[in-house]
Amino acid sequence: MKAKITKTNVARLLEQAKISYELIPYEADETDLSAIHLATQLGEPVEQVFKTLVLKGDKTGHLICVIPGEHEVDLKLVAKISGNKKCDLIPVKALLPLTGYVRGGCSPIGMKKHFPTYIHASCSRYPYICVSAGVRGLQLKIAPADLIRMAEAHVCMLY
Repeated sequence: MKAKITKTNVARLLEQAKISYELIPYEADETDLSAIHLATQLGEPVEQVFKTLVLKGDKTGHLICVIPGEHEVDLKLVAKISGNKKCDLIPVKALLPLTGYVRGGCSPIGMKKHFPTYIHASCSRYPYICVSAGVRGLQLKIAPADLIRMAEAHVCMLY
């Protein structure tokens, strides 16, 4: 018998919008929350497992970057794209109060408040990508165009 997957707020929002998706449970490893480790567990190519990063710009405030798991975000490039002089990742302790999500479970959909969201252009190469479903231990498999629409994301180069 298959374990029942608890629906997250992300799943409820997608259903309201009539967007198809798949929830994929995995064993969360507190010692290794990397997307590379996650991709191995999911049996997915790492370039299709995207991570959600929360940054703060010096002019525009908070913003979200969604990038393939094996890459690092280019802070100078993000600053330029987002109309800031400088951008930095927010401290991990600020993540939960700001977004409602914990590290390793941060989804670009359904945060406490909508922030400008930027997704790496490589997402469009694939029929689906994986992002967090809003909790550690659960990934969301979704068509890039649907994620872009749901997150109101700008598609651009982020590294």
